[in-house]
Amino acid sequence: MISNYDTLLFDLDGTLTDSTEGIVKCLEYALERMGCDVPEDTNRFLGPPLYTSFAEFCGINEEQVNEAVRIFRERYSTVGLFENRVYNGIPEMLERLKKGGKRLMVATSKPEVYAVRIFDRFGLSQFFEIVGGANINGTRNNKDEVIEYVLERAGISDRSHVLMIGDRRQDVLGAHKTGLKCMGILWGFGSIDELNEAGADFIAETPEEAADMLL
Repeated sequence: MISNYDTLLFDLDGTLTDSTEGIVKCLEYALERMGCDVPEDTNRFLGPPLYTSFAEFCGINEEQVNEAVRIFRERYSTVGLFENRVYNGIPEMLERLKKGGKRLMVATSKPEVYAVRIFDRFGLSQFFEIVGGANINGTRNNKDEVIEYVLERAGISDRSHVLMIGDRRQDVLGAHKTGLKCMGILWGFGSIDELNEAGADFIAETPEEAADMLL
């Protein structure tokens, strides 16, 4: 039963907050500064680690990828991370889950230093025991690595009661790689087709429905 999961790991971008504006503006800033074309489908950049996205979608080499990430963060670290909003219904969902006795944690491919600042700014820190993310130097970048890091910090060895919650295929694949089940959510950046194709174990359409299912 899905209500048996007592530890819930949440993705950040596209799951708790809509970070589209900040990411797209910083993406355009970086690519324009480098004299590269901005891809038509910027939605593909929402969710996966930056290093992966720049390499995969812009056809640039490793040195250029590192430079693109550096320029992206130049804007993101001061302005872009706050061009962001909490999805409607998220604080209420988190409140219900916390009151229902769930342990809430974050596992994001966003650098942890940025994630912590975002949670502090938008009043979400109070709900989470651990906010775990990538290292700023590009290590611990993949979702499975972040999940392992969060579980280790939490001292969790029995994974049978832990559930990952996210909006993109990376969340599902990362969860399965670490032996976790994953709830795919439909208010974020990913589609039902993407989540089903990746093998999401559960699907929730709204934050309210997610809380109903988990409780």
